[in-house]
Amino acid sequence: MNSEQIVASLRSLVETGQTPGKVLTDPADLENYGKDWTKIYPPNPVAIVLPKTTEQVQALVKFANENRVALVPSGGRTGLSAGAVAANGEVVVAFDNMNRILEFSASDRTVKCQAGVVTEQLQNFAEENGLYYPVDFASAGSSQLGGNLSTNAGGIKVIRYGMSRDWVAGLKVVTGKGDILDLNKDLEKNNTGYDLRHLFIGAEGTLGFITEATMKLSRKPDDLTVLVLGLNDLTNTMDVLQAFQKQIDLTAYEFFSHQAMGHVLAHGQVQAPFETEAPYYALLEFEAVSDQVMDDAMTLFEQCVENGWVLDGVISQSETQARNLWQLRERISESIAPRTPYKNDISVVVSRVPGFLEEIDAVVAEHYPDFEIIWFGHIGDGNLHLNILKPEDMAKEDFFEKCQQVNKWVFEIVERYQGSVSAEHGVGMTKKAYLEYTRSAAEIDYLRGIKQVFDPNRVMNPGKIFD
Repeated sequence: MNSEQIVASLRSLVETGQTPGKVLTDPADLENYGKDWTKIYPPNPVAIVLPKTTEQVQALVKFANENRVALVPSGGRTGLSAGAVAANGEVVVAFDNMNRILEFSASDRTVKCQAGVVTEQLQNFAEENGLYYPVDFASAGSSQLGGNLSTNAGGIKVIRYGMSRDWVAGLKVVTGKGDILDLNKDLEKNNTGYDLRHLFIGAEGTLGFITEATMKLSRKPDDLTVLVLGLNDLTNTMDVLQAFQKQIDLTAYEFFSHQAMGHVLAHGQVQAPFETEAPYYALLEFEAVSDQVMDDAMTLFEQCVENGWVLDGVISQSETQARNLWQLRERISESIAPRTPYKNDISVVVSRVPGFLEEIDAVVAEHYPDFEIIWFGHIGDGNLHLNILKPEDMAKEDFFEKCQQVNKWVFEIVERYQGSVSAEHGVGMTKKAYLEYTRSAAEIDYLRGIKQVFDPNRVMNPGKIFD
């Protein structure tokens, strides 16, 4: 089929019935919906489809199988591994118009959502009902639930609440064959063989498309308090973490370098937390549910200073101040975005973070002597974000080529530490060449076998995770 025939067929599939969807072919729409936050691969989709129902998604998948048309899913387009980029004439299936909250059960503390529900929308709904959805990240205002689940997004609360998959009670999916599956039926206990919902979580749309998800909610945390500490040395991140975790249940433990904070402060919307400069900073969050917890936190802070781990610190005295301190961490990605950062999202077990980071920092500094390196991440769960900033006078293509050259050395360290080349951003296209550094050859063979079962004609997000 040529592109005109494909578009005509798509229109007949989704632009009819009681709840018609849309098909877009305007160049601006193709550009917008065909990409995510990565800037390496130029988008080149043939059309954009915005379905309204699971049945329309099913019809699209069956059409794709019959005519060997490749489909690429698109959520909030905030991905960082090119998992939602349509670079080779694919049809983009965007879930923006499948954005309704369908059901809520106060007794079960669950909420059923369509895949296009925005993360912040779900968070606000939970709060309005006296509950809490804890999966949170800087892109919460635009990322969509389907995309979050397809990459098993983590974010800033993993140390206490876990990853996206930990909050999924059930899924409705359209497989690569075009079957609609209702997975787990929202049950808390269901020990009847393989739990297929967990195959689709983190699969990046390569097995099928998530159209609905039933998400679990929790109680709302009380009196969240933020403590920002200036650290004397990188290894002190673990010293401080161990000291606090012995007495206090943390809801977040983040870190960032002085260079990272410098970019945030340069934007002028946030102030430095204190006058003392430190090479690294840690941000701790906890529930100050009693005076005793606050007293324990202050005692631990003083002990950290006495041990030489901490140079200075500040603790929030109000919700407003807590939100402002969080901006030091959450505005980093936004503040460095104009510099076209090359991002690596890597992880190891928490106890090995300091040595791991120091080795990688040394390798990067050796091979990128003229590049600015920005470190930050969810250090409380072993997840580090390495960002290399493009010099203003260097072409984007030359910059990306240089960055990719050093990936081998970085990922060899990741492999030696038995870590992951992608902690929470997925594999997509940017990491698939490096999958072997985290997955064994036998594992990859099994992954390919699973793909063949669910998507035998290879129409679901082809070229992502592996070729």
